[in-house]
Amino acid sequence: MARKRGHARMLIYSHDTFGLGHLRRCRAIAHSMVDHRPDISVLILSGSPIIGSFGFRTRVDFVRIPGVIKLRGGDYTSLSLEIGFEETLAMRASIIRHTAEAFDPDIFLVDKEPLGLRGEVKDTLTMLKARGTPLVLGLRDVLDDPELLSEEWDRKQAMPALRDLYDHIWIYGLPEICNPLEGIDLPDEVARKIRYTGYLRRTWTKASSGAISPAPANNNADSYILVTTGGGGDGASLIDWVLRAYEHDPDIPNPALLVLGPFMRSNLQADFMERVNHLDNVTAITFDANIESLMANAAGIVSMGGYNLFCEALSFDKPTLIFPRTVPRLEQYIRAKRAQELGLIRMLPTDSDRTPQEMAAALRALPQQPKPSEVHIPGLLDGLSMINSMTDQWLNAPHGSGSVPAKARKAKGLAVIT
Repeated sequence: MARKRGHARMLIYSHDTFGLGHLRRCRAIAHSMVDHRPDISVLILSGSPIIGSFGFRTRVDFVRIPGVIKLRGGDYTSLSLEIGFEETLAMRASIIRHTAEAFDPDIFLVDKEPLGLRGEVKDTLTMLKARGTPLVLGLRDVLDDPELLSEEWDRKQAMPALRDLYDHIWIYGLPEICNPLEGIDLPDEVARKIRYTGYLRRTWTKASSGAISPAPANNNADSYILVTTGGGGDGASLIDWVLRAYEHDPDIPNPALLVLGPFMRSNLQADFMERVNHLDNVTAITFDANIESLMANAAGIVSMGGYNLFCEALSFDKPTLIFPRTVPRLEQYIRAKRAQELGLIRMLPTDSDRTPQEMAAALRALPQQPKPSEVHIPGLLDGLSMINSMTDQWLNAPHGSGSVPAKARKAKGLAVIT
């Protein structure tokens, strides 16, 4: 579909209930798009409470919708407002639709949830479909255990949305690594919409960063091990394990920089900071919006293994040690297990006794671990360039053409399911 005006517009819906993963993925796509095209603006719809802490390129902006949070039992509640969840959901859906009506995008990209949180994007999808706007669902490389995902998508009526509303489905990965829709019976008309893009390459320049780095134990600027938990809401066990390793073995050659995460409970943050104060070779911060700079300068990375971290470990070619979460989803475990089989990263066993000796040994070995680049996988980090290429084809195509032209389908590194 050709653009509706001289300056193109992309609208992105970021599924945010907790953590940073969805927002950071959508922000990377938006920044790549405006860097690639001088004639496009990108607007992100997000419920993240800390979206304002991030910097955005010129021609990228955001609309903050009221936040919600998922409780342990699986239910949702308003993050800040003293109103019921259903009222919050109705408000979010109204803001999303009215923003889409006013912004009138040339492309609408929805992250992960086909109909949004509890169906809040369905009316907007229907409205934009009637306008002829290309609708794209973007999926990370792993969603969950196939059996659990199939049940979840049946409950959420995801397949009718993929069949009747969406024009395209982007998978931000490669089929030889992970297939997020494995185990789901896909109709042919849905399978034909799928494009594997490759993972989303991340970059960093010194001019864009005000990052904090720990004082290294020697004169090597890249001597520290970065330990990051993403949002930090469920990262306490990893931080505790690393601290116990340094408490047990203060002579670990590489110092550590801990990034606790903005969503870690404040009492846990305080406890960890107190322990850090007693260690000469460990530094801790709560959050850095430019964490890419910390990764670029690290000797190795220890993390829980979310999608963004995996992209960054590949992009900056860092030896990486993953301790994946296994609840409430198996996403991180599935990704880490497959990446370890390919030799891209190393995974800590989830059923270990988590002794300080085990972690200390792993930290000592990490800087000598093979780098991801030693495994050659064609198209591994082509995701952003492929997204830009496909978007170029849509915006330059004759008006009313909603399919991806052959040139984009045959572009190097793009896998197509037919």
